Amino acid sequence: MEKFNSSITYDRHLWEADVQGSKAYSRGLEKAGLLTKAEMDQILHGLDKVAEEWAQGTFKLNPNDEDIHTANERRLKELIGETAGKLHTGRSRNDQVVTDLRLWMRQNCSMLSALLCELIRTMVDRAEAERDVLFPGYTHLQRAQPIRWSHWILSHAVALTRDSERLLEVQKRINVLPLGSGAIAGNPLGVDRELLRAELDFGAITLNSMDATSERDFVAEFLFWASLCMTHLSRMAEDLILYGTKEFSFVQLSDAYSTGSSLMPQKKNPDSLELIRSKAGRVFGRCAGLLMTLKGLPSTYNKDLQEDKEAVFEVSDTMSAVLQVATGVISTLQIHRENMGRALSPDMLATDLAYYLVRKGMPFRQAHEASGKAVFMAETKGVALNQLSLQELQTISPLFSGDVSHVWDYGHSVEQYQALGGTARSSVDWQIGQLRALLRAQQAESPPHPSPK
Repeated sequence: MEKFNSSITYDRHLWEADVQGSKAYSRGLEKAGLLTKAEMDQILHGLDKVAEEWAQGTFKLNPNDEDIHTANERRLKELIGETAGKLHTGRSRNDQVVTDLRLWMRQNCSMLSALLCELIRTMVDRAEAERDVLFPGYTHLQRAQPIRWSHWILSHAVALTRDSERLLEVQKRINVLPLGSGAIAGNPLGVDRELLRAELDFGAITLNSMDATSERDFVAEFLFWASLCMTHLSRMAEDLILYGTKEFSFVQLSDAYSTGSSLMPQKKNPDSLELIRSKAGRVFGRCAGLLMTLKGLPSTYNKDLQEDKEAVFEVSDTMSAVLQVATGVISTLQIHRENMGRALSPDMLATDLAYYLVRKGMPFRQAHEASGKAVFMAETKGVALNQLSLQELQTISPLFSGDVSHVWDYGHSVEQYQALGGTARSSVDWQIGQLRALLRAQQAESPPHPSPK
């Protein structure tokens, strides 16, 4: 039962946060008159020694250390004696553990936010450098319309920007102090929670002690954020996997992010992208697992909540690795612009043919039908759409004239989509500017959290 109940094997990750929280709480006890100045200094000095041992890898766990809190307090008592027993006055492991987790997650989210912004920045830089490369855009995995390669990159960068915004929102809700809530009813000894908030650099304090010790909304939100971010990264990975096949031959992964086959020497497998795609399932599972744990709990703290930390640690590690690998993939990716150009075909300009007639005054529904007749005629004759003669097109509509030849220019095609958000050069430049501005704004909004005093 002791082994089953123990969490020290994984919550040892919280050692630094636990020391930070304990140092702040000792200052709160001193202000409340529950510790003398000398006792507080003794505890603070002892906690510094505990932190030093953890940092240097010399902290020795005891078989009776159930969790990081008991381990640190046990070692503190060994270092400074009975005064260590005063540190837990009015504090419960219920408010202690959730404070530690919020401190750890707050700092870790700042790190993940920086990695995500670096990925987005890498994608925007690439989009800016390769604005003039055209290739097919797809719907239903069928060739649809010509677009800029940059437009495809930016479509995924925009999705990740929403993830970046969501992470900042999650950070705000993580940054709320539960310490001082006790086990359930609050703190009866006059500990100043505003002092604790300032000491630990939290943005606010929790409103209700019963809710404070048991709510894990911030954990669920973080796991959902990770799940949605992984959804976007997995979709991008899937596109690149397809584009890297011989059937497409649009892109080629760097050797650093691909592997050879153990049997077939000619193969170059996109393992980095496939692992990104697979890691999404692990993250989804952790999110669903936590929600199942939370949905049936009665009020306040229950031991079930011990399950939150493994999910957070694993997902944080996964997101860190995935974001760094994705940045490496994008920054080293080689594109084959000639193959992209060869994949463009006149049938992809059928909509442009309809737009041509619309500009001549024909209602779009009729223009769409006329363009469809042209496609059918070309298929029947076994020729490309742009090989129909003007006379043949005029049998469909007299509005066709010599200037219809401009329709068959792929560069002209993409340039007509100048409305903001489209694939024209001016619109792509606008998107790049908007994303750069968003990155600057988010960086200003999320300064790195210094280590609390």
